[in-house]
Amino acid sequence: MARSLAYQPSNALNAICPYFTMFPLEYPLRVLRGHKAAAPVVMDPFCGRGTTLFAARKLGLASRGIDASPVAVAVAQAKLAKIDTAAVLALASTLMKTHAGAKAPKSEFFKHAFAPGTLAAISAIRSGLLGLTRQSDASVVLRATMLGCLHGPTNSLNQSVSYFSNQMPRTFAPKPDYALRFWAQRKLVPSEAQVMQVLARKLSRLEHSDLPSDVRFANARFGDSRFASALPERMRDFSVVVTSPPYYGMKTYVQDQWLRNWFLGGPEVIDYVNDLQLSHTGVDAFAASLGKVWRNMARTKADELDMHIRFGIIPSCKVSAKEIVLSSLEDSGAQWKVLKVRAAKTASSGKRQADQMAAGSAASVEYDFHVKRI
Repeated sequence: MARSLAYQPSNALNAICPYFTMFPLEYPLRVLRGHKAAAPVVMDPFCGRGTTLFAARKLGLASRGIDASPVAVAVAQAKLAKIDTAAVLALASTLMKTHAGAKAPKSEFFKHAFAPGTLAAISAIRSGLLGLTRQSDASVVLRATMLGCLHGPTNSLNQSVSYFSNQMPRTFAPKPDYALRFWAQRKLVPSEAQVMQVLARKLSRLEHSDLPSDVRFANARFGDSRFASALPERMRDFSVVVTSPPYYGMKTYVQDQWLRNWFLGGPEVIDYVNDLQLSHTGVDAFAASLGKVWRNMARTKADELDMHIRFGIIPSCKVSAKEIVLSSLEDSGAQWKVLKVRAAKTASSGKRQADQMAAGSAASVEYDFHVKRI
């Protein structure tokens, strides 16, 4: 079921840039169908790659999203953009011409990750996007499409190239030293990917996305949902929250996306400093920081507020996911009624697609919560 829904042509936009997640599209769709009759505005304070926002758009509901990761926001904004593939390709072609000769990284990793011509084209588009003074639907979709094509597996079944890189997973970027050893041991060299052809192939799938066009990509914004500054007045009109906070024990979100972060203007190397939004120094600290998010959500101007939360822990953390969420609600200072808690189905489709390069990660223990502000 999860696989068939994920691969439906009408859901192609939701797969524009896959990365590690445990949040399948079925969950927000199921939840929001239960609220659709009331036509709520939907909020996701940990919007990640925008799955909740995409689900809301499919159902014709307005939505807002916040995330502390620039990569997440770039992808989520595309889920709320108007799709015009011709305009996106025209912008890519223009940027490649006007920014030809843009500085490209010269490290051993980049030398072996991308063919020279491919890296030059990537660097030109990167430079052009970074230099834009105003974003448009075309630039937002181009950025997310580039992120989705930046790295991935090679296709051994035919000669088509779907990704720009040498052999890599498509959901996360490995550490440079590991990647270099992997490529050297297998004598893998990057294909000279034609950037415009790869983009055209990727974007052609979006032409079948029959989605409402009355949306604003700016409704997905960069911010820390613990703080009031992340929730300006115009975004405090939501009555339904559907979200999945970072799972307890998962501390590599930033490092896993280091290469995509470079494309967005970040450093050419991994930043190993873990400046995480939620504290992982202990269960109490984590629950307290998560409680700040729930307190911020309780500031909505809506008369009623329903929150649907999917949360889990990695198996190596011997703590209770249910206790963490319940403690965080208590720490928030707001009053909540817990309506339902149930075990979530394992989301195999969202795990690291790491078979191409590294061992897969262990499954998480997940729960779904439905709570209501009182």
